[in-house]
Amino acid sequence: MTTTDKPVVLVANRGEIAMRIIAAARRIGASPVLAASVADANSPAAKAADRVIVIGAAQANLSYLRPEQVAQAAVNAGAAVVHPGYGFLSEQPKLCELLEEEGIAFAGPRPETLRAVGDKGSARLVAIDADVPVAQGIEINDPSEVRALGEKLGFPLLIKAIHGGGGRGIRLVTNLDELEELAPQAAQEAEVAFGNGALYLERYYGLARHVEVQVFGDGEGNAWIFGDRDCSVQRRHQKLIEECPAPGLSEARRKILHDSSRRLVKALKYRGAGTVEFLVDTQSEDVVFLEVNARIQVEHPVTEEAFGVDLVAAQLRLALGMDPELPQVGPVPPVSVIELRINSEDPDNNFMPNSGVLTEVTWPKGPGIRIDTQVETGYSFPPYYDSLMAKLIVRAHDRKAAVAGALAAAQNTTIAGLKTTLPMLEYVLSHDDFIAGEVPTSWFGPIWEERKAANND
Repeated sequence: MTTTDKPVVLVANRGEIAMRIIAAARRIGASPVLAASVADANSPAAKAADRVIVIGAAQANLSYLRPEQVAQAAVNAGAAVVHPGYGFLSEQPKLCELLEEEGIAFAGPRPETLRAVGDKGSARLVAIDADVPVAQGIEINDPSEVRALGEKLGFPLLIKAIHGGGGRGIRLVTNLDELEELAPQAAQEAEVAFGNGALYLERYYGLARHVEVQVFGDGEGNAWIFGDRDCSVQRRHQKLIEECPAPGLSEARRKILHDSSRRLVKALKYRGAGTVEFLVDTQSEDVVFLEVNARIQVEHPVTEEAFGVDLVAAQLRLALGMDPELPQVGPVPPVSVIELRINSEDPDNNFMPNSGVLTEVTWPKGPGIRIDTQVETGYSFPPYYDSLMAKLIVRAHDRKAAVAGALAAAQNTTIAGLKTTLPMLEYVLSHDDFIAGEVPTSWFGPIWEERKAANND
């Protein structure tokens, strides 16, 4: 079969996820074409694709965030399907609608689903209708008139942006004065980041874990559940380490998480891969819904390695009208998997991002080790985008072995020329609390500050 005989997949993203989609396209016998900014036109992902279409300037708002330019690139490429990866336009209904007008498939949910779950307020209502447990909360109609809402709900509370994610537009408040001061700040931050400053208030669980469930739907109400992931090691709401299965979950709690997620998939007639996120409180029996991420997640390799599936290939197959070729699996995988996010940041300088040429890159090898990345020796890491460089994934027969294996793999990774978060990851993997499992989302900040203080003594 020649390249022109193959269905064309337009890869509307960059970096490691672009490489991942290209690999999945080849797996299903499709031809990957990369939609790239000027800055990425000669990237490793560009070299891995069959063709590159430049969609705009280096800045994301002039390229990757322009639905009209991505849709036009899909038309120019003769694409049968567009895969948006994560971030950028992955959860934007506008791109879906433009593609529908051109008869091009979108490797993700329908526009109406994206609207239903992209707004945290409406997602909450969908969850309630599907009998999914939610935290006490209320939408903020006017950030300058929040005192009455705070008095009604009680403290502590989280101010959260209704649209978007990545920790932006979130503020923790413990009293009325903080609420009144920080709500306008959160609204302004959300407006800049997502083009919408809408907010809501939600009860804050200070010692909760962040546990999410990987789902896949066929668009007709049928659902696959691929276990759960713990993503509780976080800095300022940004995930640092993920693992599957989530350690220490009782059978009853795991059933609540999985059954709730299945009901949401059925209620939404969800199409493709997605994640249902929850808080699991460590001080009570509460399990509460957070949100639906209606896309492939950064941490999807954890689940793929745990259950032996290719979620990205399944997305492409489904979008092309094919059988996604996914198995029905049990609630707990037979192995344990840990993913480390390696970022181009200086952990000893308030995690300041840095960019430039990588003078040496070497990765560990061996059974159960997977590297998702596009960085290599000589690569010039650009300053325009997210700081994620690579994902290091380690699979082992149990959690103890996976933690030890992840630490060894991190110690045998070399990335020279820029500061990275590898030293931070090694510190976490060596920490007694993490080794014991079940740390809450509030854990990392204080222990990292302790380390800094100890190093300064």
